[in-house]
Amino acid sequence: MIKVTVWNEFFHEKNNERVAAIYPNGIHGTIAEFLKCDDIQVRTATLEDEECGLTEQVLNDTDVLIWWGHMRHGDVPDEIVERIKANVLKGMGFIALHSAHHSKIFKALMGTTCNLSWREDGDLERVWTINPAHPIAQGIGRYFELNGVETYAEPFGIPEPDEVVFMGWYEGGEVFRTGCTFHWSGERPPDSWSRSTTLCTRSRGNFPNSCKNSWREQSFFWERNRCSQQHTSPGISPWCCNCCRRNSP
Repeated sequence: MIKVTVWNEFFHEKNNERVAAIYPNGIHGTIAEFLKCDDIQVRTATLEDEECGLTEQVLNDTDVLIWWGHMRHGDVPDEIVERIKANVLKGMGFIALHSAHHSKIFKALMGTTCNLSWREDGDLERVWTINPAHPIAQGIGRYFELNGVETYAEPFGIPEPDEVVFMGWYEGGEVFRTGCTFHWSGERPPDSWSRSTTLCTRSRGNFPNSCKNSWREQSFFWERNRCSQQHTSPGISPWCCNCCRRNSP
């Protein structure tokens, strides 16, 4: 069982009728509803909840934290940011969506500005799968297209990712590392299982509904894999074994 917490500011849905019509239960509600299945236990939390809904108890019971932020990054208390960061460094998975690239927690984890180039002209974005062998690319073809999106473009002020899985191209000619992973290696548990942490940021839009084996803005899912072949070298901790962390001491 993978335990996922979906966090959302829950601001746009209450202040923009168009957004409210698309996400009547909030973006967090849409993501959570999609993810619910026998293998995934989902809870949601928002900025207006006590302690932003991210108490130590909640985080200790979370395998993957999905974060959607846009306009109220500064309203997240610093102590909550440090609490999340501590849990990420202990092995909790973290997925940053859309404008979460400028969230306090993403910048704290990256240690950089996380600035990028941006414009909003309703371009078509073609998202290329540049690492098709990666587990999060399962079910995704060579590329898929998103119409009428904001343009997120390079240069993107983040550290060099461990892996780039998706690359976005826009009609205006810009490109963007739209699906990046980072991992952290903790103590290796026995039996070739591994703790790991992945952080991923990507541009806005609805990914294709091919299957729940892949990550996409409305269907992000931690692929559960026994990666014994990948853990034969000391210190190697691939991103893809979040469930292994929960099965480790």
